[in-house]
Amino acid sequence: METLDRTKELETRDIGSLLWKYALPAVISQIIASIYNIVDRIFIGRGVGALAIAGLAITFPLMNIIHAFGSLIGVGSSARMSIVLGRKDKEWAENILGNSLIFTFILSGLVVFFCYLFMDRILMMFGATAETVAYAREYMVYILPGMFLITVTFNLTGLIRASGYPTKSMLIMAGGAVLNIILDPIFIFALGLGIKGAAIASTISIFCMALVSVLHFVQPDSFIRFRSHCWKLRGYIFRNITLIGMSPFLMNLAAAGVVAILNRQLLRYGGDLAVGAYGICNTYGNFLVLMIIGVCQGMQPIAGYNYGAGHGDRLKHVYGLTMWVCVAIGLFGSVVSCIFPRTMMRLFTTDQQLIEIGKTALRYSMVMFPLIGFTIVNSNFFQSIDKPWVAIVTSLSRQVLFLVPMSLIIPLLFVDAGWDGLHGIWLSLTISDVLGAILAAVLLFTQRQVFSITSNEETKNVETQNFASLQ
Repeated sequence: METLDRTKELETRDIGSLLWKYALPAVISQIIASIYNIVDRIFIGRGVGALAIAGLAITFPLMNIIHAFGSLIGVGSSARMSIVLGRKDKEWAENILGNSLIFTFILSGLVVFFCYLFMDRILMMFGATAETVAYAREYMVYILPGMFLITVTFNLTGLIRASGYPTKSMLIMAGGAVLNIILDPIFIFALGLGIKGAAIASTISIFCMALVSVLHFVQPDSFIRFRSHCWKLRGYIFRNITLIGMSPFLMNLAAAGVVAILNRQLLRYGGDLAVGAYGICNTYGNFLVLMIIGVCQGMQPIAGYNYGAGHGDRLKHVYGLTMWVCVAIGLFGSVVSCIFPRTMMRLFTTDQQLIEIGKTALRYSMVMFPLIGFTIVNSNFFQSIDKPWVAIVTSLSRQVLFLVPMSLIIPLLFVDAGWDGLHGIWLSLTISDVLGAILAAVLLFTQRQVFSITSNEETKNVETQNFASLQ
C-alpha cells in the first residue's frame, strides 16, 4: 500500500533526523505566521494609533474562541490519523479526513454566525470601551469570514502533515502569511482602509491557504485523499476527534475567558494603555508559543504513529528531544525579553507612556517562559497519544486553576499594602507559570508507564480504558 511507504520512516528512521524533518517545516511556518502577526500589529500601531492597538487586543479573546473550535477538530483529527496510520489503516485515515471536514464546516459556521449576531455585546464583555470598541468592531466584521476559513486550513494542514507531507503543510501556511505581509501595507496605507484593511488582507490570504489545502486532498497522487467512503458520517469519529481535541479547545476557550478577565482588571488598575501593553506582550508570547507548537506539531505524527505501533522506546526518545528543544526556545525568548524590553516595545509604538507600562509587563510575563514550554510539550504529547484527560488538565492548569484567581487576588493585596495594583496583575502571570509547570510535572510522573508500551495490542487496550476509541 502506498500509504505505508509514505509513513514507514516514522517507525524506522532516526528520531533526531525525523523530528528535524517534521518539526522544521512546522516551525518555519509558525515563525512566518508569527512575523505576520507582529508586522500586522506594527502596521496598525504606527498607521492607526495606540488606541487601535488596544482595540485589536480586545479582539484576541473572540478570535481565541474561534481558534478553539479549529483546534478541537484540527488537533483531534491529525492526532487520530497518526495513530490509525501506525496501525496501517489507510481507509480509516480517509474516513477521518472526510468526517473532520464536515465537522469543521458545521461547528465553525455556527460560531461565526453567533459572533456576528452578538458582536458588540461580546466585545464589551471582553473589555472594550467607548474609545476602543469602534476599532475592535471594524476589525472583526471583516476578519470573521477569514476565521471560518482558518479553521478549515488548520484542520487540513494538520492532516497533510500527519499523512506524510510536512513540507507541503509548511508551504501552505508560510505562503499565506507572506501574502498577508504583502497585502497589509497595500490595504492599510495605499488604500487608506486602516484597521479594516488589515482584516481584509488577512481574509484574502486565509482564503488562498484554505483553497490550496483542499486541492491537496483532491489530487490523485496524494496518499490520503477524498473518496466516496470518507463522506459517510460516523458519530464515533466525531467522538474520537472531540476527545483528543478537547484539550486545545478548552485551552483556547479558557484563554479567551482569561484575557477577558485580565482586560477588565487592567482597565481597572491601568486603563486602556495597560490593555494595549498586555496585547503587545501577548504578541511576543504568541511568537514563542507558536515556535514551540511548531516543534510539537513535528512531534505529533511521530509520537502518535509510534504509540499506535507500540514502540515505547521511540516514543520516549521523541518526547525527550522535543522537550529539550522547546525549553531552549522558551529560555532564549525569556532572556531577550527581560534584557531588551524597551527596544521590543518600540517596535510597536512611539507612545512613551505605553512603552513604560509595557516594559514592566514584558519582563513579568516572559521571565518564566521556559516553564511554559515545558507545560505545552506535555499537553501536546498527551494529545498525540490519545490521553485527552491528562492533556486537558495540563493545558488548563496555568490559566484556569492559577492565573484567574491570582489576577483577582494579588492586585487587591498590592493595593492594601500601598503598592501599584497593576504590578500585582503582572506578578500573577509569573506565579501561574511556575505553578502550572509543577502540576504538569506531577501529571507526567503519573503517566510514565506510556513509555513502556511494547505492542500494538497494548495501545488498543489503553484506548479502550480511556474511552477514546470506538473503532
